[in-house]
Amino acid sequence: MAAPVAPPLCTWLVAACLSAACGVGEKEKQRRHRGAGVGVGGLFGSRHRPGSRRRGGARSGMSMAVALHPERGVVETKKTDVKQRRVVVTGMGVVTPLGHDPDEFYNNLLQGISGISEIEAFDCSSYPTRIAGEIKSFSTDGWVAPKLAKRMDKFMLYLITAGKKALENAGITEEIMNELEKSRCGVLIGSAMGGMKVFSDAIEALRVSYKKMNPFCVPFATTNMGSAILAMDLGWMGPNYSISTACATSNFCILNAANHIRKGEADLMVCGGSDAPIIPIGLGGFVACRALSQRNSDPTKASRPWDVDRDGFVMGEGSGVLVLEELEHAKQRGAEIYAEFLGGSFTCDAYHMTEPHPEGRGVILCIENALADSGVKKEDINYINAHATSTQMGDLKEFEALTRCFGQNPQAIFLRVNSTKSMTGHLLGAAGGIEAVAAIQAIRTGWVHPNINLDNPEKNVDVSLLVGPQKEKFDVKVALSNSFGFVSKIKKLVRVVEAPPPIKFPPAPVQEAVDDDRDISVADAEKPDADEIEAPSPF
Repeated sequence: MAAPVAPPLCTWLVAACLSAACGVGEKEKQRRHRGAGVGVGGLFGSRHRPGSRRRGGARSGMSMAVALHPERGVVETKKTDVKQRRVVVTGMGVVTPLGHDPDEFYNNLLQGISGISEIEAFDCSSYPTRIAGEIKSFSTDGWVAPKLAKRMDKFMLYLITAGKKALENAGITEEIMNELEKSRCGVLIGSAMGGMKVFSDAIEALRVSYKKMNPFCVPFATTNMGSAILAMDLGWMGPNYSISTACATSNFCILNAANHIRKGEADLMVCGGSDAPIIPIGLGGFVACRALSQRNSDPTKASRPWDVDRDGFVMGEGSGVLVLEELEHAKQRGAEIYAEFLGGSFTCDAYHMTEPHPEGRGVILCIENALADSGVKKEDINYINAHATSTQMGDLKEFEALTRCFGQNPQAIFLRVNSTKSMTGHLLGAAGGIEAVAAIQAIRTGWVHPNINLDNPEKNVDVSLLVGPQKEKFDVKVALSNSFGFVSKIKKLVRVVEAPPPIKFPPAPVQEAVDDDRDISVADAEKPDADEIEAPSPF
């Protein structure tokens, strides 16, 4: 029997840098721009949502780290050397089962709320798995033109909405948009699965006649089209493409976007990932892999990383997007800076198509290369947002690799580890994007979210390192976020981010949702054969 799939890995560091880089005059300029009253929706040819408000501020693997370096001063002169071009995070946007705003999303995580529930988008009563991290209420009003919204796959709708919300969160007003050098602004948002629903519908139409096929079925099924449509909407002519490395997609996109800025090819990049796999063919495919939890009677307890009773991962859907910007460019426009990107690395297990290396060599090499590239020491890392998907082999191998990498660290007793997927489920290509937001929010708020459903931990897991069932007040110095994905060639990716002196914020109150209550239903598709395919689980 094949062992669990080994993910491409990506790790990156992020440090808190909240407005610290802006002087008094720049802060005033920032407030003026953010209060200009120009909705992002208005920038892109569609009205802003009525009553909306500005929000506060595979196994392909990826690890993300967030670092805090108060002693590092702000560079006052523009860097011309490629290696000295600094990359900062100035905006965040999410569409998730736990909310569509970074603060709402993170506050739900802090409260230990699960986004897992019974699937409502289609009739899955004949499937052994009938639960997922499904988005129940979502509206594109003010973000996507109605005509396009009717034609696009949901992965594109999530992508475009999260991308525009990230730009709004970054304070990109119409005035600033008009001043941007469009040839130096790009979009790099990937997807693991792409437009599965659009393509599936095209196949069903083809059963009747090719004349019944949607003429947009090919372009709207490709993974790069979401980035392309968003760039066209913005008029941005810089780097534009997508990367698809299974569940490490987001982190690969973020690292490559940062490298475009570091190399002087761009000044501003919108990057992350998006996926909408909760459709019959998506659910059926992972059921055939025997990868999914079947805890249908208790959905909120189904995703339970490191727990002895875990029985597979729970699918999720959504999008997570960051706005990355060159430091001097961000300062010039008076942007609020959340974190600084320091460096990254790609590696490969070179061991097995799906099975992770038993000694975690690829994971360790990835982390070590990333730390070397960023100049961050192992002992600086005190928070890890793990990939931990709630699979039997994956959870243990990742934890063993982390122990091998950080176990000799005398500061390891201060290390805290958690899994966002215990509440969101596994968003596949979007997982790294929303977990990047979670890591940055942990730095901003000084709180790390709990691990829920960890009732009976594996004996080989050091529970003293794991965050408990309640949120914990914690001063994050450096945070590492992992993402793994299964592909034919396993790659490792590392992202590192650091920031100037941070401004600590208390947890923002849960904000009232402004999206309408319309459910986006998915038409029932022909069900797969009832016969089970006896195939070894790749997880």
